[in-house]
Amino acid sequence: MQRVGSVSNEQFAIIFVVDAICGTAVFFHAERHGIRHPSAWASFVFLFLILGLPTYLVHTRRRRNRTR
Repeated sequence: MQRVGSVSNEQFAIIFVVDAICGTAVFFHAERHGIRHPSAWASFVFLFLILGLPTYLVHTRRRRNRTR
């Protein structure tokens, strides 16, 4: 019987790959759109996906609305 809260190696690998893909996508998006500090945003998203990705999306939405 598995303990609640334990993560298997396969689950960890999947989470790691999803985080890496999201961080890489944020980096390329930030570079393409001229958002400052793309590597910092990518690292933030990679390390704290559940907080970092929504924060990045809000940041880019506000920046886009400001330039229009």
